[in-house]
Amino acid sequence: MASRRPLIAVTGKASRWAPGWWAAWLAIALAGGRAIRATPKRPIPARIDGLVIGGGDDIATDLYGATAAYDNTADRARDAMELAAIEQARVDKTPILGICRGAQLINVAARGSLYADISDLRRSTSNRVNPLPCKPVAIKRRSRLAAVTGTRRMRVNSLHHQAVHTLGQGLQASARDADGFVQAIEARTGAFVIGVQWHPEYLCYRPRQYRLFRALVRACERANDGD
Repeated sequence: MASRRPLIAVTGKASRWAPGWWAAWLAIALAGGRAIRATPKRPIPARIDGLVIGGGDDIATDLYGATAAYDNTADRARDAMELAAIEQARVDKTPILGICRGAQLINVAARGSLYADISDLRRSTSNRVNPLPCKPVAIKRRSRLAAVTGTRRMRVNSLHHQAVHTLGQGLQASARDADGFVQAIEARTGAFVIGVQWHPEYLCYRPRQYRLFRALVRACERANDGD
């Protein structure tokens, strides 16, 4: 009998327009998993095998002590739902992949901080939003991200104006861009936890980006085998 495909919750905004959800659904399906959408209006099932914290609106600034000047688009219901999901996943050792906002929220959940806006701090990278692989990043040697992608350098898309500032407890930076901003984080030890500042779901036609989803699914399968 074929083994069950891992059930992976993909969090996001409660909106009909959800291209990130559909792209993540496809990437997870291609990687051998089964995605289910979760929003403040669609609770996460009690039993999941993996968790993807998706991209979207800015995180409420009071959650990481920044100025409220950048708090206009905060979705507090979503913040609360996803923070609770991250906390439960860490307790249960459920594999987690954070995408853009999701990477930032993993850091905030670990008591790290963010740059509320890096637009004026960039020198070598562009503020222009681009869903295509436009920006080179350097990946840390001997990191989980390097092992997953099989490379130390690759091009990623750029759809953000915020970034990780102070790293949260138990996390390390595993990729940076030309300005030195953190482009990926991961858990130093323990269960599979990776957060990337870019959107790999829009780039899953590129093997190195697809490998992130395949690695997530495999981590879920290994966790199930250990039950």
